[in-house]
Amino acid sequence: MTIRVGVIGAGIMGADHVRNLAGAVSGAAVELVADLDAERAAQAARTAGARSTTDPMALIKDPDVDAVVIASHDSTHAELLLACLEARRPVLCEKPLAPTVEEGRSVVEAEEALAAELGRSLVSLGFMRRFDPAHTELRRRLGAGELGEPLVAHCVSRNVRSAPDATNASAITNSAIHELDSMPWLLGTEVAEAAWLPGRKASSLAPAGLQDPAFMLLRMADGTLVTLELFLNAEYGYSTRLELVGERGTASFTESPLLELSVDRVRATDYPADWRPRFADAYRIELQAWIDSLRTGTPSPLATARDGLRASETAAALVASIEAGGAFVPVVHSAPRTASGAAFPAAANAVSAVAQA
Repeated sequence: MTIRVGVIGAGIMGADHVRNLAGAVSGAAVELVADLDAERAAQAARTAGARSTTDPMALIKDPDVDAVVIASHDSTHAELLLACLEARRPVLCEKPLAPTVEEGRSVVEAEEALAAELGRSLVSLGFMRRFDPAHTELRRRLGAGELGEPLVAHCVSRNVRSAPDATNASAITNSAIHELDSMPWLLGTEVAEAAWLPGRKASSLAPAGLQDPAFMLLRMADGTLVTLELFLNAEYGYSTRLELVGERGTASFTESPLLELSVDRVRATDYPADWRPRFADAYRIELQAWIDSLRTGTPSPLATARDGLRASETAAALVASIEAGGAFVPVVHSAPRTASGAAFPAAANAVSAVAQA
């Protein structure tokens, strides 16, 4: 069975997804690419021998599209997800689930109502760190008790340059959102309260309205404290770090450069310009896992719509902390549809109605 995929958005992420689906993921074929920029859509489609369009709604309804990837601007996610649910199309949406908690709740309510009807969930969310080998290995060792009880986690996320219109809120909802998902997933407990603190002053490279760098604190439900330094205009390169401190030991991610140079009595390594080299494996593994679940009719192992909502609810608490002068703000999580909070089981023929061999 080959899953025919339509990709909405032909920017950096969308174009990368097209290339991965066409050349690095088995069992998938890119059928259609949509972008409001006709030339950009056509260029991305050519790399996969696919068709292109400027109408994302037409892509969702196209009879030759079995499943959809949403990689368009954050502001479009909720509307496109709801359209996929209406068309009963399995969909992998890049983070965040939606720009606001209210929009995210509307998506989750619609998705869980449809899941109850169909016996399967259609929405998967692209929190790719769940498939990064370093993250999965740390989670395995935590689960095995090798570090003892986790006590503190220190996160660092640095980029070369922020978007020119970045704000304190968008830095949280678009960049820090990764840690807001990965830390509950790694530690197995939700965020109970969150606080946001500015640095001494904003970097001269930061656009007006962005306090950069910033420091965030997450108090997990079990008491574990998580710190996050977010620096979007670090300039020197892209870097993601994590050190987890447990009762019996610590574990930390290593920087993995492609090359180490020793020249003129100096040893040096290069930093990537953005996140793609660091998480190339994670994106590929995530897409393969999604396609495999569609082909076999098994539950998607990706983050769920409700996972995305939980991250957005934590982000909302951080934004509220900015307005409260850095005070801890409780995170209010919406109750799931099921009493236990368990995911709805997937039917064995999860894609039989939307994909043909």
